[in-house]
Amino acid sequence: MLQDTATIRHYQKLTDSLVDMWNRGYRLDDLRLYLEGYIAAMRQTNTIEAFHIHRFEEEAIRFLHDPSNFELVPQPQPETGYY
Repeated sequence: MLQDTATIRHYQKLTDSLVDMWNRGYRLDDLRLYLEGYIAAMRQTNTIEAFHIHRFEEEAIRFLHDPSNFELVPQPQPETGYY
């Protein structure tokens, strides 16, 4: 569980971006590359402490591999029988 406020903000931003990218047609390989780039940038800029980044990475990978986060929203079916 993430407890640092800066880490939580980054996690929320990342997961929102991943879901948005999924809805725009990107798939798991693309999302994984985005995640790896995001984490590499965090490490390079020293945005948060290294041990927080490690925990952040574990949580983000867990989010990425959970299929319930990327379910398609069912579209309403057109009603038939009405003229």
